[in-house]
Amino acid sequence: MIYPYIPHTDEDRKIMLEAIGLSSMEELFSGLSEDILLSDSVPISHGRTEDEVQRMIDSIAQRNVRGIPFLGCGCYDHIIPSTVEALSSLPSFVTAYTPYQAEMSQGLLQAIYEFQSMICEITSMDVANASLYDGANAASEAASLMVGAKRHASVVLVSSTLHPFTLQVLQTWAKGTGKSLRIVKEKDGVVDLSLLSSLLDSTCAGLIVQSPNRYGLLESYEGVAEILHEQKALFAISNDPLSLAMQKSPGQWNADIAIGDTQSLGLPLAFGGPSCGFMAVKEALLRKLPGRLVGLTEDGKGRKGFTLTFQAREQHIKRERATSNICSNQALAALMTTIHLSSLGWDGMLEAANQSYAKAHYLAYHLAQLPGMTLVWDKPFWCEFPLVFSDSKRLRKFMQELRNEGIFAGVRLSTLTRKVKDELVLLVAVTEKRSREELELYLAAARRVMK
Repeated sequence: MIYPYIPHTDEDRKIMLEAIGLSSMEELFSGLSEDILLSDSVPISHGRTEDEVQRMIDSIAQRNVRGIPFLGCGCYDHIIPSTVEALSSLPSFVTAYTPYQAEMSQGLLQAIYEFQSMICEITSMDVANASLYDGANAASEAASLMVGAKRHASVVLVSSTLHPFTLQVLQTWAKGTGKSLRIVKEKDGVVDLSLLSSLLDSTCAGLIVQSPNRYGLLESYEGVAEILHEQKALFAISNDPLSLAMQKSPGQWNADIAIGDTQSLGLPLAFGGPSCGFMAVKEALLRKLPGRLVGLTEDGKGRKGFTLTFQAREQHIKRERATSNICSNQALAALMTTIHLSSLGWDGMLEAANQSYAKAHYLAYHLAQLPGMTLVWDKPFWCEFPLVFSDSKRLRKFMQELRNEGIFAGVRLSTLTRKVKDELVLLVAVTEKRSREELELYLAAARRVMK
């Protein structure tokens, strides 16, 4: 016989009520006014067995539409080695999720330490924290760090080519902190850095940019750091970390802060999350770095050990002195990224980045030959590119016809920005996971629709 799960029996309730000197549940809630009490019983159906629940969930899951994804705009379908799921799901990692007690969590602390080391190597920066919630959160933390690092600063410059969600988070941050954002406009799909000097003043704490940007285009930051540093302002660059196997790193651009999201390194699409933000800085900013930081030390007998260090967080010190109010990190997602990077190595990263680049350019070249769509900006890109259609009707037809053939053609930018100017832009992402057969399938469908 299968019984429903009952947290408390009638006898349990009676004992608990007697312990506090009451005789009934009604007496327990007698202090509540009649207007907030339900007049009827709560309409909850009877319990279900485990098998019934499983069948119900399976029937709901069948409604999900599956297809070949050429989707991107911040979340990408990359190859993930089987080692990632196999190792990250070990009980010794999953149960030691919050490493407050170093003596209980040495394995996880070491994994986080390796994550920090790998992020530093990828970004060419000096020190990284133990991860943040996601890339947008990392941008807001960078803005906070900038303002905190310069006295009397209240303004942060941000590129208009940041991911739309990142801009929204920054706007929320500014509203909540009383700070201001100053938008640096774009030109030909990239941030217009010729405007930088005119926008800088003594109140500016720094500049946040992104490459690849919201259109998938790569940006050049030659001489930007020098202009900012002359005004005592900081420079932060947001990157897809896999792209750094091919393009210049934040450290090579002389940036002060490197931020981004590690979704492309070992984290599945998972309907949009969870993800894992990263943040790395120059050594001069070490004590202003938000969140957790794992350090390597030695005990009295010379044995190596790992521990949380430089914890300038609101749980440990006076709230007004905290560098940030972030309370945790994406430990499990950071672990998955660490395992992914360990499995690939630098050669594997370069191979994945090169294949993504080559396949994206192959598809973009052939699509640009079709009528009704163009690659409007002659700018370098990595694995994602913007297709601009001649009219919205043709764009909708294109997306629907390809979906009918099991292909998710791309992300319509206006669904994220809600702006009229983006209505004809389709962002198409191609990763190393897309096969030659899938690319040809996309092209064949596109030729039929756009003829």
